[in-house]
Amino acid sequence: MRSVLLIRTMGLLLPLLAACALWLWRLPSRRTRAGILLAFAWNLSALLAINLLAAHFGWWRFYAQGGLLLGIPADLYIGWAVLWGAIPVLAFPRMRLLFLIALMLGVDLLLMPACAPVIQLGNRWLVGEAMALAIVLLPAQALARWTKTDSRLKWRASLQALIFSGLLLGVLPAVILEQTGGSWLTFWNRSFWLKSIYLQLLMIPATLGLTALQEFVERGRGTPIPYDPPRRLVTSGVYAYIANPMQLSICLLLAVWGLLLSSYWVAGASLMGLVYGAGLAAWDEGGDLRRRHGRAWVAYRQMVRNWWPRWRPWYSEDARVYVAEGCEPCSEVGTWLKHRRPVALKIIAAEKHPTLDLRRMTYEASDGTIEEGVAAFARSLEHINLAWGFAGWTMRLPLVRQLIQLLVDAVGGGPREVRRFGCETISVAKIVK
Repeated sequence: MRSVLLIRTMGLLLPLLAACALWLWRLPSRRTRAGILLAFAWNLSALLAINLLAAHFGWWRFYAQGGLLLGIPADLYIGWAVLWGAIPVLAFPRMRLLFLIALMLGVDLLLMPACAPVIQLGNRWLVGEAMALAIVLLPAQALARWTKTDSRLKWRASLQALIFSGLLLGVLPAVILEQTGGSWLTFWNRSFWLKSIYLQLLMIPATLGLTALQEFVERGRGTPIPYDPPRRLVTSGVYAYIANPMQLSICLLLAVWGLLLSSYWVAGASLMGLVYGAGLAAWDEGGDLRRRHGRAWVAYRQMVRNWWPRWRPWYSEDARVYVAEGCEPCSEVGTWLKHRRPVALKIIAAEKHPTLDLRRMTYEASDGTIEEGVAAFARSLEHINLAWGFAGWTMRLPLVRQLIQLLVDAVGGGPREVRRFGCETISVAKIVK
């Protein structure tokens, strides 16, 4: 019993004390702190998943009583997240990632057997170790380094989306269910059609959060993390309708997920998110944005609310969409858009573009952002109203946009070169011939 208590205590305290000492020694920069936070958050979700897989496949098992999360000792769980999150960033900031992985493998080869009897290793535990290095350590440390160097923005944002999803739909509900006597079996025991309905409902707030993150990346050149914020004020896309889409997405996700799990405590966590977002977050973020963006932020907030979306969008400047008049299907799209009376969108003949011979429907925003094809049409939908805007946000999501564009091209909607100042439209196929 004493050895179990010692292992669990040291498994938590040693990584925490080491991380604190390294923090005081290194005094990490703002971006490094953001990287550490993200690496730790990634580990919380990924370690929970890998340990559940380990129990299922017999890689290793935990033998402990009290302080458990899905059968995992909470102290070892947190200590492991710190060991593979903060400590490598602080202790080995310049070590090559491959060497770092080899080093942490060596550490685990020593520590995992030494944690008996709390951790009982199976015959194939090295398979689980390899999986953990690939799924937990590698992404966590890559994300921390990319955040520190402000590189690979799209990869950072993709990993952040997975972090938020894992914490909201996995870790947080697991903690709540563990403390309130709930069970994940409630979800699995529901009928297929009911699970299908709830999961489709989840896609609404999920789309809201994903498109907001995408807008931060594409238009703001940053992420939602306070230490890694967008460089530019983002007022386009979903932000033309609501100023707080990410926090609204979180609250709605928790509410629907709580109903699916039959846990009022999980659903109630959405109220805590609402209180936090309307209180501390609004005060802190609002002050920061006002300092960084001045009058532009004030003008935006006067027109767009935090929690209740507009029906029609608000834009400070007009955008332009170029649609070929000499192509009958293209011109019909332009006519359809005009009949919907889009806000702050000028619909112009592609033949009248000032500088380019266009090949697809092209959207040009006031900040210089250019979208083509399906993405241009989706952007145009965002200028109509909330319903069409949601369709546009969905169409622009990664992978969804590429799939729709592939289908459109396959049925004859592929690129066509449109010459300026004329009505002749020449298909790419004819040019090749």
